[in-house]
Amino acid sequence: MSNQILNGGDLIVKILLKEGVSKIFGLVGGELLKIYDAIERWGREQGIDTIMVRHEQAGGHMADAWARATGEIGICMGTVGPGVTHLVPAVATANADSIPLLVIGAQIGRMFEDTGILQGGIDQVALMKPITKAQIQVEEPNEIPKALQKAIRIALSGRRGPVYIEFRETALVRNATEDVNKKLLNPEKYRSFNKPVGELEDIKFAVEILKNAKKPLIIAGGGVIASEASNELTLLSETYVIPSGTTINGIGSIRSDKKTFLDSYLINASYRTAASEADVVISFGCKWDYSLFYGAPPLWNQDQKVIQIDIDPKEIGKNRPIEVGIIGDCKAVIKQLLHEMEENLPKNKITEWTEWNNYLQEIKQNQLCSNLKILDSKKSPMKPERLVYELFDFIPDDAQIVLDGGDIVVFSYKFINHKPRSPRSTFFPISMGHLGIGIPYSIAVKIAKPDKLVVCLTGDGSFLFNVQELETAARLNLPIIIVIANNCAWGMIKSNQKKGFGKRYCDVDFPPIDYSGIARGFGCYGEKVEKPEDIKHAIKRAIDSKKPAVIDVDIAFETPTPMRFLAQYKKNMGLFG
Repeated sequence: MSNQILNGGDLIVKILLKEGVSKIFGLVGGELLKIYDAIERWGREQGIDTIMVRHEQAGGHMADAWARATGEIGICMGTVGPGVTHLVPAVATANADSIPLLVIGAQIGRMFEDTGILQGGIDQVALMKPITKAQIQVEEPNEIPKALQKAIRIALSGRRGPVYIEFRETALVRNATEDVNKKLLNPEKYRSFNKPVGELEDIKFAVEILKNAKKPLIIAGGGVIASEASNELTLLSETYVIPSGTTINGIGSIRSDKKTFLDSYLINASYRTAASEADVVISFGCKWDYSLFYGAPPLWNQDQKVIQIDIDPKEIGKNRPIEVGIIGDCKAVIKQLLHEMEENLPKNKITEWTEWNNYLQEIKQNQLCSNLKILDSKKSPMKPERLVYELFDFIPDDAQIVLDGGDIVVFSYKFINHKPRSPRSTFFPISMGHLGIGIPYSIAVKIAKPDKLVVCLTGDGSFLFNVQELETAARLNLPIIIVIANNCAWGMIKSNQKKGFGKRYCDVDFPPIDYSGIARGFGCYGEKVEKPEDIKHAIKRAIDSKKPAVIDVDIAFETPTPMRFLAQYKKNMGLFG
């Protein structure tokens, strides 16, 4: 079929193809039909495809996971009214973790406003304002190139994030004029591909601070992953023997098989010791939020000097005072630091810092041995950590891990680096902690990385949020593996009621449900597991089935240690008067 410019739908597909977009996640709706028709008429043969979901929220989560897995912009769509409102949880989740999304919404033609037309009457731009970087509305087809290019530029610039672009039906169904082709620019004509560097005087000041450091510590966050700076960070850490930990969003930015790696789990002994004893902390692309316990006492030493690097000026000095703040892209700034340290840092610092690293690595090894005592547990139902260990020990190093849930995710942190993690191989919406991402994330990651094993560890509560997407996985023949940690409860809330409310449990318990039977009903592989020694065999059978699979594992209800730490921080902040 012809690919000439006919209407707004054709224009949108043309521009997305120029950006290299190959996947659009969503659910078809009446006002979006021109976009879908353009893809069907000529777009697929040029490389763009649609992924049909069973709920728009899941489509949004898939676009989010696609962006996390590939580093590209994720695209999701929702039709006017219910379609756009269903996207809200997914967009908010991506926004919290600075994930670049293009959120395409439809809107009724302006001539239908205040008429009571089906699904109209919602101010969708206002709805999206708190959870997106920008909101853009388009009324006519000739406006589409400039508006869509602007949306993509904003989503991928600075601290990345979602942008909402809304097309009124008039923009999609009306024909464009012939001169619109002149507006279809290549990406390098409307956005920069250069990475912003730090101010040279700030770089020099940071190295001056390091000259006096006896116990430096690197913390790597999601900004390192976003800037593809893993190699540079590893070079910095290993060349100068600076112990390095990551945030949860930064997992993989330095692999656990490197000689300076500490942990991604701040509660573990070596990381906790480093946080309390370090005299200088170099923070690369980290949010000093709850995941780092706000940089507050008693876990963090308040006398240490903080060198904070972030592309977003609003994050500099947030929750934790700094000695110097460097605004810039992590990859670019690390290169600057490496150059300045090579020129001006005394080489004897490496010997001094090696002793500090060796001290922490010894603590780390003792912790690892202590962690493995979980294998001696004969408790039934099994301890949550036993499930986590058996799963992570069995899957290959390059497996893609999706985490979905409350307490079980926290338990998983203890063993998340049991085998080396690479960048963009661990997926969890840490800032929002949103439930129900497991199946949608897994689907998108498998589409992005078809040759990798994709395994999701989820809670029994979070599993049912988007259980309908098992049909999507089966329809697309995607052999993802979902492992359910089943304690018949909203575990994290039950933990709060156990500790803070005298075990007065309210609305937190579930009846026993055969989740493996549900999976089989969708045409997937399903198996129930009760004993820890059966976990690896069940996963092997799931892999051999070559189907989407659900392994339902009984675990004990227990409270992870970090929840007690967070409760103490809330008390310290005066929450309880």
